[in-house]
Amino acid sequence: MNTTETATDNIISRIEASLDGIRPYLEADGGNIKVLEVTEDKTLRLEFIGNCGSCPMSTMTFKAGVEEAVRRLVPEIKSIEVINLA
Repeated sequence: MNTTETATDNIISRIEASLDGIRPYLEADGGNIKVLEVTEDKTLRLEFIGNCGSCPMSTMTFKAGVEEAVRRLVPEIKSIEVINLA
């Protein structure tokens, strides 16, 4: 394993940890969030799954919960995209 893979694995671990703090709220409404990838330019790509994928409140959930949690624990992420944001 090279250093880039190790660094990316570390970033993904911290992203997952940040999302674990809000997952119980998503799961309570029948949804969740999935990490798809972290690109070389430090863009995080996510997908809302379950009820979160079609919820009209998903934009607010993303801004007030997901984005804030990730940026707090993983400040090197430059941008965050949700591929199916309602």
